[in-house]
Amino acid sequence: MKRIPVAGPWITSLEIEYVNDAVRTAWYENANVYHARFEKAFADYVGRKHAIALPSCTSAIHLALAALGIGPGDEVIVPEITWIATAAPIDYVGATTVFADIDETTWCLSPESFARAITPRTKAVIPVDLYGNVADYPRIIEITDRHGIAVIEDAAQSAGADIRGIRAGAFGRASVFSFHGSKTLTTGEGGMLLTDDEALFRRAGMLRDHGRRPGDRNFFNDEVAFKYKMTALQAALGLAQLERIDELIERKRAIFSWYREELGTVDGVTLNAEPAGHRHVFWMVTAIVDPRYRVMKQQLQEAFDKAGIDTRPFFHPLSSLPAYRDRPRARDATARNSVAYRVSATGINLPSALSLDRDSVKYVCDTFKAALAARPS
Repeated sequence: MKRIPVAGPWITSLEIEYVNDAVRTAWYENANVYHARFEKAFADYVGRKHAIALPSCTSAIHLALAALGIGPGDEVIVPEITWIATAAPIDYVGATTVFADIDETTWCLSPESFARAITPRTKAVIPVDLYGNVADYPRIIEITDRHGIAVIEDAAQSAGADIRGIRAGAFGRASVFSFHGSKTLTTGEGGMLLTDDEALFRRAGMLRDHGRRPGDRNFFNDEVAFKYKMTALQAALGLAQLERIDELIERKRAIFSWYREELGTVDGVTLNAEPAGHRHVFWMVTAIVDPRYRVMKQQLQEAFDKAGIDTRPFFHPLSSLPAYRDRPRARDATARNSVAYRVSATGINLPSALSLDRDSVKYVCDTFKAALAARPS
């Protein structure tokens, strides 16, 4: 039996047509045509003034921090539960990472924990729109406005989601997206930085091109900077995917509805929440298992693997990773961020690829139920 994938795209003839056209035409005077089209279309979709297409979401966070002038002596707060790409760029600019807890229901940054983590050195916060949800930006921004803290919205996983009718990526001084091959909207690899701030946009544009001023044709660099550019082929693929974004999201929501039908009544299993006012895009269907089953996420993964099913663990708390755990701020976080540590221990990402059908989801759920039934309670 073919393995059931945990993530993957939905590619049609439209994407192939656009990429083929880029291969044929995106050279010479047309080298940036697809970049410009993709950037404008994505900015318009999110509701932002400016967008810069980049090779990854990680590079977008790095550019945002650098363009904001954040560096040594500064602190940046991140939620415990996210991929390390949210936090790693803080090290790139020499600042200090501070870990805050997550909300029990949304699994996104807890506004209360964020507020408690603020110090006079706090310069920015990077809330994460986890697994297709959206963080509580109305409350987060109320806090940041009082303290003069910049918000960089990490919407890597949540293209098309919204809160109170405002799209993910529309919040903060800057926002970032990922178009990795696992994402709902993909360019294979890639990312985007968005902002309404003209000065930040100009500064990021200069930093992403080896410190050259926009329009420079003399290869005369003002400073040492970075090389962060997306290819025309990726931009063409992304543009085609964006034109199908509603279709992609509806498929994700349908896949989640199948899981909800199968697992929604299983006692002790909690799936992704969609609170009032939120529109979730369910990038990763995620299940948290009640501790009474006495099963950890690694044990669940092993059971699924034996059945030919690929899964992912719920993100480990960042402060628990070898990359961070010996740092003073990480040791403090271990005791402080109890929700993240509790939820992560028994959480698992179930197959969420756009290629899934109803029968595949039923097989995954039957395997899940059997694994739980085999556990002592």
